[in-house]
Amino acid sequence: MLQREYEVVPIKSSYESFINYSYLIIDQITRQAAVVDPAWDLEQICSLLKEKEANLVQLWLTHSHRDHVHLVKPLLDRFQPNVYMGAAEIEFYKYHCANLYPVYDQNAILLGNTLISCVWTPGHTTGSICYSLRGSLFTGDTIFTEGCGICTERGGDPRAMFHSMQKIRSRIHPDVLVYPAHSFGVSPGQPLRSLLENNIYFNIPDEEQFIAFRMRRNQPDSKSFV
Repeated sequence: MLQREYEVVPIKSSYESFINYSYLIIDQITRQAAVVDPAWDLEQICSLLKEKEANLVQLWLTHSHRDHVHLVKPLLDRFQPNVYMGAAEIEFYKYHCANLYPVYDQNAILLGNTLISCVWTPGHTTGSICYSLRGSLFTGDTIFTEGCGICTERGGDPRAMFHSMQKIRSRIHPDVLVYPAHSFGVSPGQPLRSLLENNIYFNIPDEEQFIAFRMRRNQPDSKSFV
């Protein structure tokens, strides 16, 4: 397993039909912290920051859907962190908030002594970003342990999703642990090699077949979260 010099704390929260996983990342030396896709439960996040004696300085947004940005403003009001989102996402969906910084493919972010690389992964949305650390990948709705994000909403593109998944396959070490924003039965934090073996979307090598399968009719409920 790749050695990590930071702590990952999954934060499970829910609202109506949504069950989301946000993540608290804490640099172990400086105690600087980031939250990935903050949603629904503000007090849980604040309690964890206090418990861990961590200082929230960054928010990493994988995309602009409501269940991924719901707590951005309350956290800005309390902690004034910098906010990172894909440049294409900001432009296409006209997302705005205070302290917002656009990021591009292979841009670097520094959280204390922890280096983060941005991976542009369009498909679920136009400007989706995965955040890659030594040993961890935070994927939002691009890939789940059990599948990949839907491509039917505005800005979605199954062809782009195919190429984004190939990018992850080629760029990310198979021992890296994958932390998606939703679970459909398997706990977050599985190694990428497990997804490469068991996730059907990683096992459709033909682009047109991938598109047809991703866009097929009568799919299971995309919100059957657990």
